Amino acid sequence: MAVSVRYGSRVLELAKNKYAVEILTETDLIKTLDVIKTPVLAGELDAQIDAAASKLRAGFARSVR
Repeated sequence: MAVSVRYGSRVLELAKNKYAVEILTETDLIKTLDVIKTPVLAGELDAQIDAAASKLRAGFARSVR
């Protein structure tokens, strides 16, 4: 099983060329989410979120025209 972090329909890059975290058991899910939560709250994924938001907005702008 793998967990990815998304902003809208975009999967965020968690580390260089890493887009998901493999989880061996369901009990590891909560621990993994806690590990992911720490850098999110520290703003370490802000650049990835900004990039995904820009791509998402650009997609909406093209579809409106």
